[in-house]
Amino acid sequence: MLPWKRALGPLAAVLLAAAVTAVPAAATARADSAPSTGWNDYSCKPSAAHPRPVVLVHGTLGNSVDNWLALAPYLENRGYCVFSLDYGQLPNVPFFNGLGPIDKSAGQLQVFVDRVLTATGAAKADLVGHSQGGMMPRYYLKFLGGAAKVNTLVGIAPDNHGTTLSGLANLLPYFPGAADALSSGAPGLADQVAGSAFLTKLNAGGDTVAGVHYTVIATKYDEVVTPYRSQFLSGSDVHNVLLQDLCAVDLSEHVTIGLLDRVAYHEVANALDPAHASATNCLS
Repeated sequence: MLPWKRALGPLAAVLLAAAVTAVPAAATARADSAPSTGWNDYSCKPSAAHPRPVVLVHGTLGNSVDNWLALAPYLENRGYCVFSLDYGQLPNVPFFNGLGPIDKSAGQLQVFVDRVLTATGAAKADLVGHSQGGMMPRYYLKFLGGAAKVNTLVGIAPDNHGTTLSGLANLLPYFPGAADALSSGAPGLADQVAGSAFLTKLNAGGDTVAGVHYTVIATKYDEVVTPYRSQFLSGSDVHNVLLQDLCAVDLSEHVTIGLLDRVAYHEVANALDPAHASATNCLS
């Protein structure tokens, strides 16, 4: 076996392992069995205080339940109608989603948002996504008509301009065939590498579209989406937040900022209801 072929397997494993850190172990539960009357409850009607349903968009290798075991109840308890979807499934790969081509995943989001709006009677939804789930909706907004149906997009550690995976992705050109193998085996991963054709198309002509409010919440300890400042967006209606500017002792990295961090969640709540926003700090 050629030396580069021997190295390709471990490299692919390392890249995949880095992506796995975006989510916890997958559960067997699916979206419609989420353990909450207000989470994926299609009889939920938005209140006057919170007139838009919130759609949660999981990260790479995540699913509609595991990514949101903390944030979904957090928002539900504050009076929101909360929904989450599964997207980016590959054939014969159960539970681990977000691996399919991201433009196709955005089409799945389009269908899901339409379903939620029809069920709730709302004119628009708000989107909150973690990792790929904070970036992928931008394709829906920009190319699939989503801007007319979405008021706010909140990205928690989103890879808006791709990732170097702490430099590992920069090694791909040194292993002939590695990039092609990644693209064919897990196109959703290949699309997220900094400089990919997908990201070039997504960011051409500007990061944002008119009529949508954008918030990005990042942590300087992110080891998956690197460099962390690549997560931030440019635009006239963008609020970029570094977690450590709100709480200097917050050590959350890529996983915990999305799955556990109440400081980040407070910023999510502020973005969804700016009229009643309050200062975020370590006690939030």
